[in-house]
Amino acid sequence: MPSPFPGMDPYLEGYLWPDVHTALAHKIRQLLAPQIQPKYVARLEISVIEDESFEAEVGVMYPDVEIVEAEPTPEAVGGVMVAEPAAATAPLTIPVPQVRLVSVEIRDVAENELVTSIEIISPVNKREPNLSRYRQKRERIRNSDVHLLEIDLVRRGSRVWEYSRIPDVPYVVILTRAAASTMEVWPIELSDALPSLPVPLRPPDKDVVLDLSAALTTVYDEAYYQLSIDYQQDPPPPAFSVGEQAWMRQLLSTEIEE
Repeated sequence: MPSPFPGMDPYLEGYLWPDVHTALAHKIRQLLAPQIQPKYVARLEISVIEDESFEAEVGVMYPDVEIVEAEPTPEAVGGVMVAEPAAATAPLTIPVPQVRLVSVEIRDVAENELVTSIEIISPVNKREPNLSRYRQKRERIRNSDVHLLEIDLVRRGSRVWEYSRIPDVPYVVILTRAAASTMEVWPIELSDALPSLPVPLRPPDKDVVLDLSAALTTVYDEAYYQLSIDYQQDPPPPAFSVGEQAWMRQLLSTEIEE
């Protein structure tokens, strides 16, 4: 059963997102690799970072994480002295979740040099302190004569781009070509199909095409995400606008009736 949404499925933005993120990166590599060989290869770049501000995601991306308060240690009874006092029990146990982030790198075969970086933005990238760290990373990439394709399919947090002219829509894809003074922007509404994107290589090689819709649709089907989603409940936060909520209710009611 395919997703009822024509583009990004907002129900994937919650606790399923880590799985979606990883699977989407693998699928993007699979779709691009045949188009760019034998001159280029697509490789996965994997990093693990601590989610230092994880409290914002408890109940959303981390539904089972909680801060545990220890039971108070009983006092001695009857004035009996303990020969060797036990170590004090910490009053709080605070988890520090680790997030596995996967990006896709296109490298040239001859020198193994990075040509294009494809970043799938995660909620942890969109809040401090990792928001500032990601912005520093993207500046390093942009200053390294490397193409940068950024795919943001989650609504929580702050946008990683500090440009007021980017439309206020749920999802955005931005391509910054190496040495370019402009960015190519794909604003994506909730009702929009995901675009087919150009993926630049080195001149004189032409762009190849990433069918983002096909990538996400295949990931959804292969993972059977519909078995983990209750479409009669509200999607993960933040809340949509009144108009978007009405459109979504109509869409889902039609799917349920069918």
